[in-house]
Amino acid sequence: MIKYQVYNQQAQSVGEETLSEKVFGLTPNSALLHQVVIGSVANGRQVLAHTKGRADVRGGGKKPWRQKGTGRARAGSSRSPIWKGGGVTFGPTKDRNFSVKINDKMKHKALCIALSDKANDQNLVLVDDLKFDAFKTKAVNTMLEAFAKALWSTDNGKRSVLVINHSRSEQLTYSARNLVGVKVINFDNLNLVDLLQYKKLIMPQAVAKILNERYGK
Repeated sequence: MIKYQVYNQQAQSVGEETLSEKVFGLTPNSALLHQVVIGSVANGRQVLAHTKGRADVRGGGKKPWRQKGTGRARAGSSRSPIWKGGGVTFGPTKDRNFSVKINDKMKHKALCIALSDKANDQNLVLVDDLKFDAFKTKAVNTMLEAFAKALWSTDNGKRSVLVINHSRSEQLTYSARNLVGVKVINFDNLNLVDLLQYKKLIMPQAVAKILNERYGK
């Protein structure tokens, strides 16, 4: 088990939390992370481009002219791909499928590896609670500045923070959306892409306990 420091919103130490080594103590596996990220992005891809082939284009039922005797090249339909207004040859269609199968064990393992990397580099911050009573960007910014001064003083000042809350908080979500380099998500929306995209991770103790129970068995 791993003993990890817990802070309040003023970046003051208020105790310790026990973290499971199966969730926060795994060794890196870049190949697995890459495979899961590629699969996640592919599964979220929308198929928007769609073109019509010669069978889908309206018209062209009548043969433009007789087969022989006109001196022109033979033509069977005015909707041939070589005609203006004809179908598209080998164009993109909505029938394409980019989905990639990813096993649940792979996704869970990759998620735990990303969390372990954050904890090992001291980029994970556990707070006793994330509670904001008003819609004030200044309140969230003050909290982040306190953590930056106490824990992230060696950084270059460029913000890259992912905040994971136990449940949806309108005050936190709307107060943080104008801050550059800060993203707030609910625990239900936790994903590997966001964990890798942001350098710092802030989460309450309640989320850490759920992760221990869910993936630490």
